[in-house]
Amino acid sequence: MGATIDGTTPYPWSTMATVTGFFHGGITVSDMDASVPFYRDGLGLEVAFDRILDGSYLPVVLDLPLTTIRAVYLHIPGGGFVELLEYRGLERLPASARPCDPGAGHLCLYVDGIDEIWERLQEMGYRSRSGHCVDITAGPNTGARSIYALDPDGYAVELFQRPPA
Repeated sequence: MGATIDGTTPYPWSTMATVTGFFHGGITVSDMDASVPFYRDGLGLEVAFDRILDGSYLPVVLDLPLTTIRAVYLHIPGGGFVELLEYRGLERLPASARPCDPGAGHLCLYVDGIDEIWERLQEMGYRSRSGHCVDITAGPNTGARSIYALDPDGYAVELFQRPPA
């Protein structure tokens, strides 16, 4: 019968096309050479490719008068990529938002050894919203640990260590 609205009435699109998986999450950066070390060296993500995108379809699909985009894809263990994008040939304005502001976003990655990763990021000069890893003490993730690390442009990357089994 497919997905339903109220348990009995099927969604009108329940027999149509559906989401089949996760490909990537894109993050716009101001300086690729400054951002890659955070994701590659700090978080340990492997670079899949680093290339210039210059297809004539890009200004059309994005509705922007850009010339090129430098794109770096980094593998996420378990599937998918982090896509870093540096737009070129047009004015760019920083998007600064708190996690509570509409339009803000973050990326959450499962990690093992959250303290070690956070220590490495701090040694590289990066900061976080809280300044330290936080123990989750209530709700379905009780026993887990989390921190919102900030990339060079201030984009939040949540590191989430699952609770012990």
